[in-house]
Amino acid sequence: MCGRYYRRSDKQRIAEAYRLGEIPFDLVLPDWNFNIAPTTFQPVIRLNRDAGGREMVLMRWGLVPFFTRHLSDVKGISTINARAETVRTSPTWRTPFKKRRCLVPADGFYEWKRVDEKTRQPYAFRLANDAPLAFAGLWDRWKAPDESWLESFSIVTTSANELMAPVHNRMPVIVHKRDYDRWLDQEEDPTPVDILRPYEAEEMACGPCNPKVGNARNNGPEMLDSA
Repeated sequence: MCGRYYRRSDKQRIAEAYRLGEIPFDLVLPDWNFNIAPTTFQPVIRLNRDAGGREMVLMRWGLVPFFTRHLSDVKGISTINARAETVRTSPTWRTPFKKRRCLVPADGFYEWKRVDEKTRQPYAFRLANDAPLAFAGLWDRWKAPDESWLESFSIVTTSANELMAPVHNRMPVIVHKRDYDRWLDQEEDPTPVDILRPYEAEEMACGPCNPKVGNARNNGPEMLDSA
């Protein structure tokens, strides 16, 4: 699973890294966030069907399916992650996988390794060259009873690579730059299932980090410190 990630890129760097067009002036985005937690609103990248290019929008992390009657119905159900093995068949994921794929910009993610019955040590994972990365994401649009709209997303996970396996048996799907267009293309047929694979372990790096990252109220570059 992927329950926390971090972003140290501001919106200008994101625009350059993911070849975005003009960023909406009213899109308010902190310059960094070293402890991104579920239910917060985060930037995602999708195709703008009208303009034809990539756009960055803010969405809630934790997908609310379009068929949901009340927001309270999804409480207690983990929709922050979608398993790659079931995105084509699950009622929650199959329509977003077919029609509403997105990229989730990040610089790394966290996972916890159980040391003993009382202790879990967090690790930070990133690309070895420290470049920005993109998770494979799915998004949906839900209409609330008051007629307002909520857009939300989930991060797709797959089996762990050799680097990740000693810490956890799952990892987020990291999309190669060469596959960005295929992942975002709503007309891609067949759907790009081949992208949903573990990233090459030799192109990644990891290390123990600050246990304080377990509390979502803690934020800042010191979350990456091992002390």
